[in-house]
Amino acid sequence: MTAVLVTAMLVIANIMGAGMAYPQAARLVRQRSTAGVSGVWAGVSLSMNLWWLAYGLAEGLWGLVPVSAVAAVLYGVIIIAYVRAAGRTTIPGVAAGLFVLGMVPLPVLIVGGWRVAGLAIGLCYGMQLVPAVVAACRSRELQGLAPSTWIMAWVEAVIWLVYGLLVLDPALLAGGASGTVMAAVILTRLAVTGHRPFRIVRPA
Repeated sequence: MTAVLVTAMLVIANIMGAGMAYPQAARLVRQRSTAGVSGVWAGVSLSMNLWWLAYGLAEGLWGLVPVSAVAAVLYGVIIIAYVRAAGRTTIPGVAAGLFVLGMVPLPVLIVGGWRVAGLAIGLCYGMQLVPAVVAACRSRELQGLAPSTWIMAWVEAVIWLVYGLLVLDPALLAGGASGTVMAAVILTRLAVTGHRPFRIVRPA
């Protein structure tokens, strides 16, 4: 695989990673329906993107900085819209994602520094998506879910999986594989329940 193609893959993966939160944020703001959406997922996603931002700044990986910053802002919008739509009783779940699951890399950082913490952050990608999968599988109504978010999540995860295979990076392999499976579960769930991931516009 050529260097140009690999670079293009990484650019696409970063765009998907930053942009995947936008459809969900827009849907929550517009429809005010949280059916099928996990507040824990929103909280841990914000935390993980703040970790990526800190990691990029600490290690001088400037390509991570704008992507992580944009994603963090969008997940912040998701949290605000989610709490407004679902009520303040959902705040503990969001906080659990943000301050409990989201703090998993902290002891690794304290013990091993930023290089090792980066590996932990990458491995946490699968954990980040677990609450979203659980919420989607437990909910009968999924109107709150934005299919575009999970299509982008699947594409991003597949790219990281392929890239991980190319460079034999265990963190990328683990994160890419788990992300591919979990995004596919949500897309399958949307399709099975009639909330088509790809909406077909029929002629009147």
